[in-house]
Amino acid sequence: MEFVVVIPARYASTRLPGKPLADILGKPMLQYVYEAALRSGAKDVYIATDHPLVFDAAKRFTDNVLMTKDSHQSGTERLAEVVDLLSLEKETIVVNVQGDEPLLASENVAQVAKLLHDSDAPMATLSVDIHDIDEVFNPNAVKVVSNAKNNALYFSRASIPFQRDSMLNLDKNAVKLEAFQRHVGIYAYRAGFIKEYLALPVSPLEVLESLEQLRVLYHGYDIKVQKANFPVHAGVDTPEDLQKVIDYLSNAV
Repeated sequence: MEFVVVIPARYASTRLPGKPLADILGKPMLQYVYEAALRSGAKDVYIATDHPLVFDAAKRFTDNVLMTKDSHQSGTERLAEVVDLLSLEKETIVVNVQGDEPLLASENVAQVAKLLHDSDAPMATLSVDIHDIDEVFNPNAVKVVSNAKNNALYFSRASIPFQRDSMLNLDKNAVKLEAFQRHVGIYAYRAGFIKEYLALPVSPLEVLESLEQLRVLYHGYDIKVQKANFPVHAGVDTPEDLQKVIDYLSNAV
């Protein structure tokens, strides 16, 4: 099974400017993500950025850096440009890994690629168990429900599946956490589907929920979902998140 990894790395970040270049024990955050992706067994790993500072920094540890337009409205648009720049075949499996996940488990990258490879779906992703009741009600934690064939039924910021007896009575202690899965933002696509996706009309559901993947379900395509085999760490969005990663890695040495 062959697959390639693309790591989008935008320089702009409201809460942590220059985020991909944030120093973590002497290396830029982006390098940790790149090295984890390499360990996944990918045929190639590419960094796609819209900023010369990120481009120059990435060039210090790899030649697989692509300068993309700064006008893209989504990560999927940037991914489509990469597919064009690399002239990837339609059936090539492309795994999209976020550039702000320095604790990325390489095994999960390989897992989502295999999940797609072993299916007829155009897209695949991962999920994790929810262990904290507050996360069930947190709109920033996207929940996913799947059918018996491991195809996503729906993604939502709401608490799905809704547990009628406990939730109608607002009894958090009675909520069964094992029923909930949090979506993990790692995707595998067939390269040809990325452009096809962008050509689809925007769906009302994705606008309401602000979740791009709902366009895929709305237009009748399958998204395979599987529980991640290895722990998933949160990405870095704030200086506090960055410090947590630094502390974690310092203690792991």
